[in-house]
Amino acid sequence: MSYAPNTDADRAAMLRTVGVESIDDLFVDIPVQHRDPALDLPPALPETDVIRHLSELGGRNATSSDIPSFLGAGFYRHFVPALVDQQLLRSEWYTAYTPYQPEMAQGTLQAMYEFQSLVCDLTGMDVSNASLYDGASALAEAVLLCRGVTRRPRVVVADTVHPAYREVAETYVSALEVEFKVVSAACRNGDRVRPDLQPLAEAIDDQTSCVVVQRPDFLGMVADPDPVVQAARRHGARVVVVVGDPVSLGLLVPPGDLGADIVVGELRALAGPPAFGGPGAGMFAVRSPLIRRVPGRIAGRTVDLDGKNAFVLTLQTREQHIRRERATSNITTNQALVTLGATISLSALGRRGLREIAEQSLSAAHRTADALAEAGALIATDAPYFNEFAVHAPEGAAARLDRLRCEGEVLAGVDLACVSPEFDDLILVAATELTTAGDVEALAAAWAKAK
Repeated sequence: MSYAPNTDADRAAMLRTVGVESIDDLFVDIPVQHRDPALDLPPALPETDVIRHLSELGGRNATSSDIPSFLGAGFYRHFVPALVDQQLLRSEWYTAYTPYQPEMAQGTLQAMYEFQSLVCDLTGMDVSNASLYDGASALAEAVLLCRGVTRRPRVVVADTVHPAYREVAETYVSALEVEFKVVSAACRNGDRVRPDLQPLAEAIDDQTSCVVVQRPDFLGMVADPDPVVQAARRHGARVVVVVGDPVSLGLLVPPGDLGADIVVGELRALAGPPAFGGPGAGMFAVRSPLIRRVPGRIAGRTVDLDGKNAFVLTLQTREQHIRRERATSNITTNQALVTLGATISLSALGRRGLREIAEQSLSAAHRTADALAEAGALIATDAPYFNEFAVHAPEGAAARLDRLRCEGEVLAGVDLACVSPEFDDLILVAATELTTAGDVEALAAAWAKAK
C-alpha cells in the first residue's frame, strides 16, 4: 500500500497485541549484520533527473515497433483501436475483484457475458467460458475435459500445434495415466513443406480421447481438417481445434462449422501488443453437450426482482464450488483485463472491421513473400497460408536470423527447429496489417545482403 494511516497509538496497540515492545523486536531472528546492509548507491537525484535517467535506460531497448519485425508464432502485432485502452479506464469495470457477489459486479459480469457471445460468434460454437489464463492453459484444460468425458487414456496431437501449447498440455497430464502422442502433420519434400494430416487421422483409435489440430497451424499453413474429424467421429474421439491467430477468423471458416468439439486459442493480439508474451487471454468454446464440463467461469443473464436484466456466474464446476472429486478443474480465474480489452476491440471493429484486418494481414504476408522471392529467397510453404509462411535458409535458420539481425537490424522471424530438428533450415516469417512497405523493403534488402 502507498499509504497506511496508522498512528503511533495504533502501532503501539498492535505491538502490545503481538507481545513485543518495538518494531525492531520483530526482526531479532535476522543477524544484525544483515538487517540494514550498506548499499553502494550513487547520491540521491531530484525526481526530474530520475525520470530523465530512467527514460534514457528505456531508450536503449528496441521494440517490434522500432525496427522491422516479422515475429509471430502465436503472438502478433495487430491493430488495436485507441478507444480500447481508454474504455478500460472507465469506472464501470472497477467492480469486485472476483464476481462472486453479482450485485457488486454487474459491469464485470456483463463484460464476461458479452465476451462469451463474441467468442461463440467467432468460432461457430455453442458455449464459451469467460476465458482462461492463455492459449496454452486453454488447450491443457481441453485435453483434461476430453479425458474426463471419454475415460480414454490417449491424446493425439499434431506436431504443428504450437510447441509451447503442447508442452503445457503434456505437463498437465504428466501425473495422470495419459499417453500424450505427438504425430507429424507436415510433410517435407526437398526444400518445401506442406500439411499432411493423414498420419494424424491414422493415429486415432478406440483408445483416443481427443485429437488436437491447429488452424492456421504453427507453420502458418491452412489445411482442411476433415480427414481428422471423420476419423475421430468413427472412433468416438473429440476434436480440439487451436486457433493460430484470432484475426484469421475474420476470413476462415469457423472451426465449429468444420466439426470441432472444442475450440481454444490466444486472444492477446486483440487487446494489445505482444508485451514479451503475456499476460494473455485463453479462448475456450465447446458444443452444448459439454457445457457442464467447461472449466473456469461462465457468466449468465437472468432478470432480477424488478424484471431488469442481471448477470451472474453460472454452471460453476470448479473445485471451489463443488466437491473436488466432481470438479472439472481447479483453475480459479481468468485474465479479466485482457479479456475485456479483446471484447472492446471486437465490439469496435465489428464483422466488417475484423474481416478488413484479416484481408490486410493476408495481403501483407503475400507481399512479403513476393519481395523475399525477388531477393533470392526460397518460399518453403507449399500450401495456402494466412499471415505466416516458411522460408528456406540453406545455412540454417539460426545463422541466417543472426545475420539479418546484426547486418540489417531486422527481426526476420522464428527458427522452426522448435517444431522439429527436421525444420532447422526454415524460418517462420509473419506479417500483419501493421507491416509497412518500408518493413518489407528492409527485410528483402537484408536478405539479399546476407546471401
